[in-house]
Amino acid sequence: MRCSVLRSAGNLMLVALSTILLSTPAGAAAAKTHVITFGKTVPVKWFSANDETQPRILKVRALLVDGRVKEYTLGFAHEVTERLFVVQRAFRLNDSLPDDTGAPRWQWQRGGWLLVDRLTGHVSTINLAEFDSTYSAASWYRDYVAYCGVSDDGKKISAIVAQLSRRKPVLKKALAGSIADDALPDSACPAPTWQRGPVRVSFEPATDAKQTFAIRGRAVDLVSDAEEDEEASK
Repeated sequence: MRCSVLRSAGNLMLVALSTILLSTPAGAAAAKTHVITFGKTVPVKWFSANDETQPRILKVRALLVDGRVKEYTLGFAHEVTERLFVVQRAFRLNDSLPDDTGAPRWQWQRGGWLLVDRLTGHVSTINLAEFDSTYSAASWYRDYVAYCGVSDDGKKISAIVAQLSRRKPVLKKALAGSIADDALPDSACPAPTWQRGPVRVSFEPATDAKQTFAIRGRAVDLVSDAEEDEEASK
């Protein structure tokens, strides 16, 4: 009788232990470690929207998560943290007309920016205000990105600084100039330049004077020429 009771108690303990293990992360399967790599760089032709006769060369490479292609990218990745990095997207667009027959006519295009999480393997699109994949050249520092944004009609150019953790830009200031019909890629302005200690970013568009801004968390201040000259003399 005593042995039967002990066996019953033991069985109940095993059932309880099994239930606990199955309902807790420790009892679940170990979290999968994702392997994120880039494929071989391949040169491809790119026709910008305002010049479909003279192709430019883009160097495209696949972004692979666990050996499977998730996206195609171009340029260098920027390490934000040990876990997160950003990289610009490239994609193929079907250029076939409704009356065209045969196989789709694929053309490579430059896209926006992607945020990649090494821990989860998740790849997401970064929403950057007025970023134009043809005319905006982005420059990253920490979790900030600076670029010249372009309005939908191409008539306005703005100096923009965005931060990954914020929906609205940290800085958006109108600059002189606009995008001409025959404008070249990356012509909104050259990629802005960053400096640290103190953190500053400088915009120098061809149609406007150089402007430097001090970034203090979520606050942005315009730096005068006198301030720059004073610090340069120290």
